[in-house]
Amino acid sequence: MMNTMKLNDIGLLITRVAFSAMFLTHGISKAQQLFSGEEIQFPSVLGLGATLSLILAVIGEVLCPILIIIGFKTRLAAIPAVITMFVAAFVIHGDDPFGKKEFALLYLFGFLAIAFLGAGRYSLDGSMNK
Repeated sequence: MMNTMKLNDIGLLITRVAFSAMFLTHGISKAQQLFSGEEIQFPSVLGLGATLSLILAVIGEVLCPILIIIGFKTRLAAIPAVITMFVAAFVIHGDDPFGKKEFALLYLFGFLAIAFLGAGRYSLDGSMNK
């Protein structure tokens, strides 16, 4: 029978990979827009301008999920993902009904849990801590 620590590490692996892989599907389209050479059509968040807002979204939705999937600097990588989803839920969809905010909030809390729990044993972080 598996011990509790091993099950916790498997749970962290599943959570990291599942949340990040699904999150990537949203970020890849933003990265394609960023590198398409066409005029950027993206909301300017907090007065940062459309281009910088899109760059920050791509970092939070592409770069950071890749780091989380492989489990490298996982706790730090989860922070931009949390911030990105906080902005999505409370700035971009701030006036929208709960149903429009729900996905952003689910990702926010998933990545917040990852930020607190870390990557677990089955990750680069776990391998480097041995």
